[in-house]
Amino acid sequence: MFSKRRILSGLLSFAAATAVHAAPAARGHVVLVLPFDNRSGQTGLNWIGDSFPEMLNQRLSSSGFLTISRDDRMYALDHLGYPLDLKPTRATALRIAQTLDADLIVIGSFTMQDDRIAAQAQVLDVSKLSMSRPLEDSVDKTRFFDLENAIAWKVVRQVDPSFPVAEQTFLAQSAGDKLEAFESYVRGVSAQTPSERLKRLKTAVSIAPDYAAAILALGKAQYAQGQFEDAAATLGKLPQNNRLALEANFYLGLASFNSGQYPAAEKAFEFVASRLPLPEVVNNQAVSASRQGKDAGALFQRASAADPKDADYHYNVATALFQRRDLSGARAELQKTLSLRPNDAEAPLLLQKIDNPSADFEPLPRIRRTYSETGFRQAAYELEEMRAMQAATLPPAKQSEALVQQGIDYLQQGLVLEAEREFQAAVQIDPASAAAHTGLAQVRERSGNAADARTEAEASLKLKPNAAAYLVLARMELATNQLPQAANDVSNALRLEPANAAAIALKQTIASRSQAAQ
Repeated sequence: MFSKRRILSGLLSFAAATAVHAAPAARGHVVLVLPFDNRSGQTGLNWIGDSFPEMLNQRLSSSGFLTISRDDRMYALDHLGYPLDLKPTRATALRIAQTLDADLIVIGSFTMQDDRIAAQAQVLDVSKLSMSRPLEDSVDKTRFFDLENAIAWKVVRQVDPSFPVAEQTFLAQSAGDKLEAFESYVRGVSAQTPSERLKRLKTAVSIAPDYAAAILALGKAQYAQGQFEDAAATLGKLPQNNRLALEANFYLGLASFNSGQYPAAEKAFEFVASRLPLPEVVNNQAVSASRQGKDAGALFQRASAADPKDADYHYNVATALFQRRDLSGARAELQKTLSLRPNDAEAPLLLQKIDNPSADFEPLPRIRRTYSETGFRQAAYELEEMRAMQAATLPPAKQSEALVQQGIDYLQQGLVLEAEREFQAAVQIDPASAAAHTGLAQVRERSGNAADARTEAEASLKLKPNAAAYLVLARMELATNQLPQAANDVSNALRLEPANAAAIALKQTIASRSQAAQ
């Protein structure tokens, strides 16, 4: 079900040894986070226990771990004959982890008393059978997100004490998130019935219309219930620069295909294939194109070449060759289909059609309707590892530049934690990288750490004057109403980059505020 061995092959062993931008101890770890035990005595708070895997999986994934999804965890419980609401003992947790091929298990509990909520977690190393010390934290219940983010940071640091991302960056990940929406989302993905799942997820999206995880979960739930038009409308709301966009667009493609909206389906699958060219994605792009009368033979060939043991892909190649009147080629592909699946129902009919064109059979290529979230996440993980390997082969200065650019890309997507990983790695390789220090200044600015943001911006400017660092200083000075200093920094930025749109806009803001203050 969860093939860690496919990921952590010799390829990734090399990546772990040479990938400079990732925490070495974190690389290669597959992590299973189990629901935290509710020791509050209040059954109405059980959802909080379920929420810890959701939050920790997000943060651990951002930190470079490969996490095991809820669906895989449920599969393991069912496979082992355990109830789905099991509260595992240490021995049971080990059996689940071994079934899923996990390296680490995170177990924990929480309590709530008066207005305070506390949690503790421990990390179990499966190979060593060793348990970490308890990792504890407590907060006022109004700061619930801070508790889960702090526990996530402590788990990462427990595994890799040198992990460079600041705790404040973890805490800032949930800034602006709405607890009510998060609760509805957790209750929704944990719901036992489809109707309850849809109800809870719709509530989450209504409370927080930009809540990406809830949008994706709702779209998938609608798709599972055959509500294809609703699913397409929901999934289409997720921006393509969101990290969940690939999975969302796969389901968007399926929903559009099932609604007969073949151009929309082709566009969605094409978007995914351009970034993660899994054979099932390329195949579905081809099927959507063929339903519009396009020749999709080259795409079908790509899918089949990527997975030559899949009978459906060979059959689809055969249909494309048949449409081109390449009958010998179609026959050869159909023989491959039957060698892989001797009882295939349609391959013999198409062979008859080749021999007798008047036969009453219209061949249609097959779409891949099933989706493996695990395979999808593994492939994305592998791509990141391959990118790390490629960067590691560059000279140090080029490595640093590549890491900085990746950090900038992450910042543009709002992925501040991932961005800090890249910038920190760039500084480690090249301490004289002004761009890396500017990136860290922007990270600190977004996480609300003004003092460190100023320190990094000033460090960047000492290395090399640059507009981005000046603008970090200007925004902070504007926030504290230090208008002359802010104006001076904007002027310095414009001197370096006269057409900088952010500097021009900031200059206008400062001028307006100065005029209002007179």
